[in-house]
Amino acid sequence: MKIALVGNPNTGKSTLFNSLTGLNQKIGNFPGITVDKKTGHCKLSNGQQVEVIDLPGCYSLYPKSKDEAIVLEVLTNPKNSSYPDLIVVVVDATNLKRNLLLFTQVADLKIPVILALNMTDAARKEKIVVDIDKMSQKLGVQVVPISARKNENIELLKQSIADAPAIALQKESIAVNGIAPELIAQIKNDIKVKQDYVALLLAHQHEILDYLTDDESNHIESLEQVNAFHSEKSQTRETIERYDFISRVLNDTVTQLPKNIADTPTGKIDKFLTHKVWGFVSFIAILLLIFQAIFAWAEYPMGLIENFFAWLDEWGRHYVPEGVLADLIFDGILAGLGGVLVFIPQIAILFGFIAILEDTGYMARITFLMDRIMRKVGLNGKSVVPMIGGLACAVPSIMAARNIESWKDRIITIMVTPLISCAARLPVYTLLISLVVPNDKLWGFFNLQGLALMAMYLIGTIGAVVVAWVMKKIIKSKERSYFILELPVYRTPRWRSVFLTMYEKVKTFVLQVGKVIIAMSIVLWVLATYGPPGRMDAIEEKYQSATYSDKFAPEEIEYMVSSEKLENSYVGILGRTIEPVIRPLGFDWKIGIALITSFAAREVFVGTMATIYSVAEPEEDTSTIRQKMLNARDTITGEPVYTVATAFSLMIFYAFAMQCISTVAVVYRETKSWKWPVIQLSYMTALAYFASLIVYQVLK
Repeated sequence: MKIALVGNPNTGKSTLFNSLTGLNQKIGNFPGITVDKKTGHCKLSNGQQVEVIDLPGCYSLYPKSKDEAIVLEVLTNPKNSSYPDLIVVVVDATNLKRNLLLFTQVADLKIPVILALNMTDAARKEKIVVDIDKMSQKLGVQVVPISARKNENIELLKQSIADAPAIALQKESIAVNGIAPELIAQIKNDIKVKQDYVALLLAHQHEILDYLTDDESNHIESLEQVNAFHSEKSQTRETIERYDFISRVLNDTVTQLPKNIADTPTGKIDKFLTHKVWGFVSFIAILLLIFQAIFAWAEYPMGLIENFFAWLDEWGRHYVPEGVLADLIFDGILAGLGGVLVFIPQIAILFGFIAILEDTGYMARITFLMDRIMRKVGLNGKSVVPMIGGLACAVPSIMAARNIESWKDRIITIMVTPLISCAARLPVYTLLISLVVPNDKLWGFFNLQGLALMAMYLIGTIGAVVVAWVMKKIIKSKERSYFILELPVYRTPRWRSVFLTMYEKVKTFVLQVGKVIIAMSIVLWVLATYGPPGRMDAIEEKYQSATYSDKFAPEEIEYMVSSEKLENSYVGILGRTIEPVIRPLGFDWKIGIALITSFAAREVFVGTMATIYSVAEPEEDTSTIRQKMLNARDTITGEPVYTVATAFSLMIFYAFAMQCISTVAVVYRETKSWKWPVIQLSYMTALAYFASLIVYQVLK
């Protein structure tokens, strides 16, 4: 049995989905389209297992975006793999008049429906009283009052799903066939649809429905012309009739004391958090808290992970015989994985804070605040949503830009979103900051490492805004853009959902990055272990001579052999080839190798450095990657490789460079042209190189 959750944005639909499914869920894409499809399984009170589908949030069945179009596509096509046996329409009990518009449309599709009145706890606080039984009689459906956040009546909802009839019993809200009776009858007959309202929706939306063939779409178009059908007038009439019906239902079933939004807790908080001055001050303060926490709270669990991998290396070498296989496992795979997985606590903390900001309703306020800045650089608030999403990953954020109606705004958003520092850059930043920034407090409170991390995120954001302003001047378009945003009421975060989000994001990071790291580590280890025939043998003979054996201890000779072999390996030759180009930035050939490999994914930088330094060190050296990088010396000058100048030059390079092949691929897919990804790759590489050059030359 398939259950679809349908509702407006900010009604708690996804929270209910998490309550029903828990960890029994997966995220994929709807067939043929890059829109998230969340599915999960739920066990009902009668023991029945059902599949739950969380459809994207939408305000009506007249979609304004691709996400909303998915809801129409699924609910009007019985052949769709996600077509439900039952729909649970989730509405906000404090905002029934607007939310019930979507319910009346869904009910007229004649699929069995349950109405879930969510946020009843908030309704009680606002003294909104709903006569549940009377509303159920008026609508002809089961009405279940719930609070998904507080898990109130979730079992009652499960029981209602188990008891739901297999046929639709809901009462009609309007006389659908009275709007365009001849057209509806012809579409039902010719396209073979059963319901009047489905036929009317096909008349309105046939151009965007992928399951209709070109012949069917053209036939509907011809029927509209024959019947002089005017889509906009028809929609207006339908909407007015629906709101008349909703008003009659609410007048009979809901008692509510009049309220002034300014006097509510949300209104009072917004006076401060959306203020043109104090709003930005509070936003900066929240960012400070987040970046302080990323370092302070993650320190202990990161130490445990480092110690675990050091113990694993030492224990493994004790039991695995020396040889090629042991070197591959410990110097290649284990070193690469350990170098990246140590950052799991920091990534979990970052995603945890993002989930809290979304769950409380504050993320919408950030969008509202940033709209003022975005307009000055030629964008609007809708561009902020992908850019904020860029803190997690640029790939889904670029996909989210398809909701921007203006072509110019959408292209500029796609072009600048990768400049926002994503979670993949976090391991690079935190590793390099820990090498050169002392773990001291400023004014006894602010951690210097946290401030440095926040500065890197701000630099990426400022870079995105500046580039957007430049592109606004270059790209010409006469389209006007608009931005409509709903600010949800403030709520306490639902900690179960927050931890579920953290778990999902960390699991995705480990599985996706783990595959890349293992593959890159194996390739790197092979290239770093082997070189052109004759070179490695010559190095062995060189250090076996009396010239070296008389002057140096065996441990020193072993280190010199490892270092020289690495330089003469295939990866060393590649690194030496590109070194003259990157030397002005303060980078040696080892960093050059990491720049090349991390084009697969930015966080591969850390795994690459771990593998290269593990190959270069004697086998008994089990120190962490941070310790190895701290001890690294320039073979020419003898100075430390990772000075303040080099570390910040490298961080600036990663802040601006397009070090992610997945992003290039998704930009091509979204723009349907190689022109934009090539321009993006070129300008970001040039920006990264020259910004890095300036930083190094100034700081050195």
